[in-house]
Amino acid sequence: MATIDNKGMVHGTAGSVIYRTYRGKNIIQGKAKVFKQTEKTKRSATEFGISSSSAAVLRTAFEPAYFFKDGTAAYRSTQMVYRSILNNVSGEKGKRDLHDGDLSFLQGLDFNANSKLNEFLQMSHSVSKSEEGLVRVTLGSLNTKTGIKRPKNASGAYMKHRIRLMLVAFNFREEYYENLGFQDMDLEGYQSFEGQVITFTEKIPEDCLALVSMSLMLYSTVSQTNESILLNSVAFSPCAIIGVFQSEKPSEYPLKEVEMQPSHYPGREEKIKGMFYKGNLLVMVLVNKTNKQTGESNKRAVLPSPKFKEKEANTGILLKERIYFGKQ
Repeated sequence: MATIDNKGMVHGTAGSVIYRTYRGKNIIQGKAKVFKQTEKTKRSATEFGISSSSAAVLRTAFEPAYFFKDGTAAYRSTQMVYRSILNNVSGEKGKRDLHDGDLSFLQGLDFNANSKLNEFLQMSHSVSKSEEGLVRVTLGSLNTKTGIKRPKNASGAYMKHRIRLMLVAFNFREEYYENLGFQDMDLEGYQSFEGQVITFTEKIPEDCLALVSMSLMLYSTVSQTNESILLNSVAFSPCAIIGVFQSEKPSEYPLKEVEMQPSHYPGREEKIKGMFYKGNLLVMVLVNKTNKQTGESNKRAVLPSPKFKEKEANTGILLKERIYFGKQ
């Protein structure tokens, strides 16, 4: 029921209308309606949740490469992962992940749109895999005076330029990623670089997809202590994905909650990192709800653990809500 206060403002509910005040003004709004989601909508919501969670993992894994991301990096990376999954190689809608996707949509992903890599580093490059299965990056020539765009008023003559290549493998179905190494090339002041081939020594595990990044870092030197001070910032931190490799033999979809432990991977424990990934859980939630509605069994259905409902509530994707996928 709606009431009027001593200032003449209306508060409360009258039928399908809600009255409230904001900064001395009466605001009138309609009640939110409950929409019943179709199976197609639920699958789309799950898929977007998988994309959002996957993109967050990618950003976390490449933090040592980009240092400073811009404010729209989360939106851009999620959209590119989403497109990758939509243009899938295999998998059923709502039950597929990045291992099913077309990774070419991630090629060229910039972590900082304020300083896009191809605009600030004029250096040709290509990424391939050798016959031995090792990732190699072929770099073209570079003149640091003319081929690098630096922040305004920054003199490259007394600056160290570092180009970093980083290779990371991801297994979303087992919920871990592995840093397979990075290579740094340091160029002092103004000089010419003739180009070379950089080869990573670690092979990509067959059940992992892998991404290669290239980034540019600038350092000034303190002559008294010979220290190098990083000059990158939110306004300048070029880094992008320049190479992608899909998993050759991806792991099976998990049939239960994943309990990832580095000790499960002997000899790789120090490099294995558990990922905060909700994609597998989102698929399990969808499968269980679908089976409950249809009364059918499914090989991917799972029996909820005592913490299952709690985790479901914290996935960030509520399947009873209407979800929009474009800009609002």
